[in-house]
Amino acid sequence: MDAARAAITALISSGVRDLVLCPGSRSAPLAYLAAAAEQAGLLRVHVRIDERSAGFLALGLALGSGVPAGDGSVGQGPHPRLTPVAVVTTSGTATANLHPAVMEAHHSNVPVLVLTADRPQELHGTGANQTTGQSAIFGRAVRWQADIPAPSGRHGEQAEMSLAVARAVAIAAGFAGVPGPVHLNIAFREPLTPEVTPGRDALATVIADLIAVAAQPAPQVVLPPRHSGVWDGDDDWRTGGGTISLDALRDESRTVVVAGTGAGPVAARLAEARSWPLLAEVTSGVGPSRRLVPSYRAALAESSALVSQVVQVVVVGRPTLSREVMRLLAGPAVRVVLADPAGSHATYAWPDPTRTAAIVLPGIPESWLTGAQVAADRTSWCTSWEEAGAAAGTRHTDVDGPGVAQAVLEASLPGDVLVAGASSPVRDLDASIRPDELPWIVSNRGVSGIDGTISTAVGVATSSRAAGRVRALMGDLTFLHDINGLHHGAGEPAADLQIVVVNDKGGSIFSGLEHGRVGATGPLSAAVLQRAFTTPHLVDLTAVCRAFGVAHEAVTTRKELLAALVAPSLGLSVVEVRVDPDRHTS
Repeated sequence: MDAARAAITALISSGVRDLVLCPGSRSAPLAYLAAAAEQAGLLRVHVRIDERSAGFLALGLALGSGVPAGDGSVGQGPHPRLTPVAVVTTSGTATANLHPAVMEAHHSNVPVLVLTADRPQELHGTGANQTTGQSAIFGRAVRWQADIPAPSGRHGEQAEMSLAVARAVAIAAGFAGVPGPVHLNIAFREPLTPEVTPGRDALATVIADLIAVAAQPAPQVVLPPRHSGVWDGDDDWRTGGGTISLDALRDESRTVVVAGTGAGPVAARLAEARSWPLLAEVTSGVGPSRRLVPSYRAALAESSALVSQVVQVVVVGRPTLSREVMRLLAGPAVRVVLADPAGSHATYAWPDPTRTAAIVLPGIPESWLTGAQVAADRTSWCTSWEEAGAAAGTRHTDVDGPGVAQAVLEASLPGDVLVAGASSPVRDLDASIRPDELPWIVSNRGVSGIDGTISTAVGVATSSRAAGRVRALMGDLTFLHDINGLHHGAGEPAADLQIVVVNDKGGSIFSGLEHGRVGATGPLSAAVLQRAFTTPHLVDLTAVCRAFGVAHEAVTTRKELLAALVAPSLGLSVVEVRVDPDRHTS
């Protein structure tokens, strides 16, 4: 209990305000102290029974801390600083079930602190119950990992625990480079409960002890300010191949800016300052801009003459959504300049999926963001792209995937937040969004998995400071993959979250990919497409929601959908859009 108190107080003193807790016996000391901290008003605790959902809830809570507040503030730099969130599990498979969320946090640079309880060393390798190798279980998916031996009462071990936790929080927040998940594997020996005194509530004693310890000075780790994304460097950047003139790169008129996930407002500032067209993914966080190209994916696909004139592409953030952008970056006549702000991607030296980057800058040069007298030909260049996007874009009115995405955008107001499933929904949004339709959009694009999406959205809704409402848009398989995310225990508050589920009875995204072309070649291939890829199901989502006590409404027309989207809602609710699977192939 003393070791757990040291761990929890160090979390609090290091700035952690949310902790997700899963039930378990070996982790009981941390559970008691977390509960005491919540009673003392020092911590918010969220209890979940499914560790996989808990991991994604922690991820969503951290993501929600970066959502703009109602006053429009978005934090400093291209990526708003995310507040680290802790998740606590017991030993055994409970630890392993956090792996998907840890992977997502790793690739998305989200600060999640994984605290797993473990059996003491003497029980390992003996066949002891619920004991397995948890050390380094997450491999390279964490920024840092440490094993804390079971406390024995040795002098100084509580201070060591505090320092280890403070270090973990700092590394998760980006002190040693880039934000991301960390793992502390903490062993505990029995007894695992507070001391019981007749006539006194055991937790009351824990609370009193915690408050006394929390008032004492704790280890402090000073976090440096995040890199602003602006590089105030020399005019010339020396490389192994010679000297590159930044002025020449800056003044290249036939340039487009590609803003990927995590790009932030600095990408819009760059496009505005240089009068370069801005091709921004919906998860880029660029904000409103006069240079945003509407329906940029369609413009890239349909305006080959315009695309052929591109000389230079400046990439900010990590593009992940479209093959059209990948083809642009792979063009043999295009110079790709990565101006990704330093430290925004830990898993890659720089985001270069096409392996065609010609120039990699440590940030965006300050001189690129200053006002410039833009020549008429560059203004015409921007106009050509904007017109191409406007001409290529299609307004969807059918109740299919793109149509549902468009309806959700139409119903979104400034200040709203939208969590998008990483399969068809985020692409449907990306294909149809226009510059005047910019809710804050979040999606798990680190490894782009569909698992944990409900829990991520619940976390975003729970921690978000957004002025508007929070929605999630996902497909039916994504929904079914994380139905435990709908569960919150007795006494746990339900998030104010409206989940829109496009139910086409399977994974129709595969029908729109190359697998659909294979499936159309004959009955054998069609059978494989259906069984191995689209995986049709017969699950009654109404019954699922009823089982979890979640409000549910099924709609089949655009009018019904829009009415459901704008209707007031409180707590967790689901709008199921029943779609004809034969027509939904986006």
